[in-house]
Amino acid sequence: MEYNEEELQSFRDNHKTQFTASQFDDIAKKLEAAKQMALDEPEMAELAAEEVTMLEAQQKALYEELQRIAAVTKVDDEKPYGVVLEVRAGAGGDEAALFAEELAQMYLQYAALQGWSCATEGESRSSSGGYKEAVFEIISPKVYEDLRFETGVHRVQRIPVTEKAGRIHTSTASVAILPLRRKPSIEISPSDIEMEFSRSGGAGGQNVNKVETAVRLVHKPTGIEVRSQTERSQLKNREKAMSILVAKLEAAHEEDEAKKHASVRKDQIGTGDRSEKIRTYNFPQNRITDHRIKVSWHNIEGVMSGQLEGVILELRKAAAGEETVVA
Repeated sequence: MEYNEEELQSFRDNHKTQFTASQFDDIAKKLEAAKQMALDEPEMAELAAEEVTMLEAQQKALYEELQRIAAVTKVDDEKPYGVVLEVRAGAGGDEAALFAEELAQMYLQYAALQGWSCATEGESRSSSGGYKEAVFEIISPKVYEDLRFETGVHRVQRIPVTEKAGRIHTSTASVAILPLRRKPSIEISPSDIEMEFSRSGGAGGQNVNKVETAVRLVHKPTGIEVRSQTERSQLKNREKAMSILVAKLEAAHEEDEAKKHASVRKDQIGTGDRSEKIRTYNFPQNRITDHRIKVSWHNIEGVMSGQLEGVILELRKAAAGEETVVA
């Protein structure tokens, strides 16, 4: 049986298949020796032929195992190991910024309840103390499946604490859930990246602001930029910033592709477009409504404190084409 040498070399280079590949190579050497023995010693030809048959069967089994491991590895590489959570204040001034922070805390509290690892990658605050913009990293192989339908515009209706006339205000904030993958689906040319280093701010011990460990990356073709300053080394911040940049570029590409094919999509969840209004949080009526699936919940305080299980369940049902039930 002929084997693809290029594929075999990829097995040798992959740390997950190296050991099995070395076993395959050992069998190949024994197989070559058995074939040579059959040629050099005719009296041993019958015995050598039996050994060749046995070795070829072993080699075939190892090759199939290598292909199986590689296939599993490919799936693992493509499956998100975490997400970048990005929240931005929309229309509504300080109230929008406060709502953006409440949304971020809602997701972070849900993540904490699940036991997932969370880290703040960057934040910009308004004069009210809320978020103009904030970026977080949440690590778990389960997080993307749970939060993937949260991308879009979230609307809040309530009476702000600063409202003296008791009028209900409407404000918005946008959420983006960007999957992190071990093997990116797109390639980025180093020449397309502009990199800057600066001193990190905030807490960090005696070395803070003394060493330029913060990293800012700009993807010149799209203008997308990211910043990472939470790690103590410039190298780690650069790696983290690059992973976030790749996630943003992949999400932008997937969003563009989804828009192209939106007319033929049959699911109710939408395109994942962050400009799409997906949900309203009506505090006076204690009601949260997801406009994509036409389902409402009447536990706004619980949901805002991270109890998102019911919302996630209904969205998954809708994505699977199952019947939803109004809570």
